[in-house]
Amino acid sequence: MSKPPEPVVFLFDIDNTLLNNDAVTEDIRHMLVQHYGKEVSVKYWEIFEELRVELGYADYLGALQRYRKLAMHDTRLLRMSNWLVDYPFANRLFPQSLDAIEHCRKWGTVAILSDGDAVFQPRKAERSGLFQAMRRNVLIYIHKEEELAHVEQIHPAKHYVMVDDKLRILTAMKKIWGDRLTTVFVKQGHYAHEPDLLSKYPPADISIDRIGQLLDHDFAHLAA
Repeated sequence: MSKPPEPVVFLFDIDNTLLNNDAVTEDIRHMLVQHYGKEVSVKYWEIFEELRVELGYADYLGALQRYRKLAMHDTRLLRMSNWLVDYPFANRLFPQSLDAIEHCRKWGTVAILSDGDAVFQPRKAERSGLFQAMRRNVLIYIHKEEELAHVEQIHPAKHYVMVDDKLRILTAMKKIWGDRLTTVFVKQGHYAHEPDLLSKYPPADISIDRIGQLLDHDFAHLAA
């Protein structure tokens, strides 16, 4: 038996929306150079980018696994895997991220809607505290904009709000949900500041410079 639709459901991306993933990447880059050397770092990122093209999402652990095939006897790689899994993601939440989640909860259900692999991305949600903040409402797909029918099954709603740092994703979702979706573009992270990318897509319904500015918006009209 399907549950009745809620008036509004708020969907949040993770990377560079609630959590500073650019800073996480820089930490990984620094760690690789410092502990394994520049040559290892360069090769790892080459593999990482190859996998991103193949899979359509960032796969940090997958890149490490593929690199391991090239350096099977380098036992230091085991330390790197532990470092990645135990990374303190809570320290990389953007200021007022959790406040923004609670602010939106006043009008409806809040949930994570993210892309990523099946291990590292859920771990990121857990270690950052977002899993708990969302009350376990976490959806992670390979291409989330292609899974909206499933999102509707899990969280049926008359209206949705999507908060994301990628205009491409917001535009794709708007084409499917139309007026049932309010798009919120958070201009954080490198994707939000690339002119060539921004010029390809129409503006979002709401644009904010940082996630904390979501606190200045009232969504009561959507829940009415």
